[in-house]
Amino acid sequence: MIHDISFGQYYPSGSVLHKLDPRFKIIITLLLVIGIFICDSVLSIALAFAVTLAIIFLSKIPLLTYLKNTKPLIPIIIFTFVLNLIYVPGEEILFKFWRFSLSVEAIQTAVFIAFRIVLLVIITSFLTYTTTPTALTAAIEDMLKWLQYLKVDVHSIAMMMSIALRFIPTLIDEINKIINAQKARGADFESGNIIKKIKAMIPILIPLFISSFRRAYELANAMECRCYHGGEGRTKLKTMKAKPGDYVALLLTAVFFTGFILLNYMKVFGRY
Repeated sequence: MIHDISFGQYYPSGSVLHKLDPRFKIIITLLLVIGIFICDSVLSIALAFAVTLAIIFLSKIPLLTYLKNTKPLIPIIIFTFVLNLIYVPGEEILFKFWRFSLSVEAIQTAVFIAFRIVLLVIITSFLTYTTTPTALTAAIEDMLKWLQYLKVDVHSIAMMMSIALRFIPTLIDEINKIINAQKARGADFESGNIIKKIKAMIPILIPLFISSFRRAYELANAMECRCYHGGEGRTKLKTMKAKPGDYVALLLTAVFFTGFILLNYMKVFGRY
């Protein structure tokens, strides 16, 4: 499953969404995430699904690439699905056993929640797939620069976020190498009960922590050798400037967000 994790990786495709201002993409992503969270009707979730399909199409990134990020969340999705089946009350009872009952409303709620989680993963993946870590860091730093008046070191926060995003693919590759090395030594990570599987992870985690600390020291030494002393007095290679297309994308997102709110109040097909 570790091979399928692609969160934090940039996927170059030269699409229209790639060319948008990173600051606007952050705002667009936040609005869409909030919109999906407040979806409470069939029409609103259908609108969210349509917007998600439009983003996938405009980004020119394969659907399977987006869905890879949902694989690590499959246990959580299944657990949430079963939990809703058991505990959500309803009037149309289909099956009843002891204190537990299965209703049509419970099935609808379970499917609704699972579908919402998948849409949230795809929408959040859109931001990292279409924005380089450097551009994303610059956007966050620019959006939070007002915190400097409160004596907050915005540049350091943005730098830490950039380094974290940058090293996600590196750590995934490192985990794959460690797993392959341990398998070559006869390690078994799949058989046995849950306790044995957890113990089998120890030969992976210890080398991973050692490698991570070594990389951190190497990065710190490299930054010191290049006379890095924080953001004070530093200039930017590229200055971000909003374009008409950025405002159009933000306006469309605001329209969709308003649509989410209105469709929730309409309740045309009931709650779900």
